[in-house]
Amino acid sequence: MELKRWVDTRTGAFDWSYAAKLHVDTEGNSDESQEKNEKVKSAIQHVVKCDLEKENVTDPIVLPPADCIISALLLDVVCKEQEDYIRYVRKFSGLLKPGGHLVLIGVVDSTFFTNKKDRDHIFKYDEKFVRKSLEGEGFVIDCCKVKERTAVSDLTDYKGLVFIAAHKEQ
Repeated sequence: MELKRWVDTRTGAFDWSYAAKLHVDTEGNSDESQEKNEKVKSAIQHVVKCDLEKENVTDPIVLPPADCIISALLLDVVCKEQEDYIRYVRKFSGLLKPGGHLVLIGVVDSTFFTNKKDRDHIFKYDEKFVRKSLEGEGFVIDCCKVKERTAVSDLTDYKGLVFIAAHKEQ
């Protein structure tokens, strides 16, 4: 729901501009932040709720294979172990056209985040595991960057953010 609010540029929507800024900063093009943000918004055709435990994760909607799937921090919070992560990457693969792209954003070497007063679990993994998982499910990694954590907070214990763009083999 929050992503849909952002795409529709609704008042009070979460401001994702920091993610675009991080992206362009890693490319060294910090002047293009707003342009990248708007380009991503205009490319989004559907925002669909999904349940990774269902056979058809978008049930009751049946979608054709996608050109691109973006998953930001989802696998970090729903996975309990490596087998879960690999199973969900396989489901993402099944949702993509051959040659389709998967963009994953996650946190490496993390075990928790604090939500109000509750401490919630985060699946702990590293860059090597993500690469191996994607390659094992037929993805070719186009780009993988880890941005080391710079801010210190007791709300979470991650070591860095991982940004991965991969495509499904033909």
